[in-house]
Amino acid sequence: MPNKPLKLRPHHGMCLAYFIGEGYSNAFTAHMRQILESTVPDTPVVLTVGTDTICGACPNHDGGVCTADGKVSRYDQAVLDLCGLCAGTSLSFSAFTELVQDRILMPGLRSAVCGDCQWDSICASQPSRWEKSENSAQ
Repeated sequence: MPNKPLKLRPHHGMCLAYFIGEGYSNAFTAHMRQILESTVPDTPVVLTVGTDTICGACPNHDGGVCTADGKVSRYDQAVLDLCGLCAGTSLSFSAFTELVQDRILMPGLRSAVCGDCQWDSICASQPSRWEKSENSAQ
């Protein structure tokens, strides 16, 4: 049976790369951890520029609208542009995270996309979980 598609804002591909268990609230952190731990490589992802699965537990989520939408919409569009994707694109979780890693994170473009995020210091202080080890089997 195929996995249920994960509705995902493009910039969340970067947030998930650096998530360490900190967030807006305990409920948000638990929700984000659950999504990260339950999403397998072949999970289908549908990219959206509106609220997504992760947004459901965010305190900035107000009746289906993000109260910080101006900033996060800019992040979403930058990720879409740099990855050569568009809103509504469907692809596997692993294909999406590989694009984010190869086209944004590895070339050092993360801070240009979302350097004004309140969580920037967390992302700047550690490697991406999407980074492949040179010794990993492909």
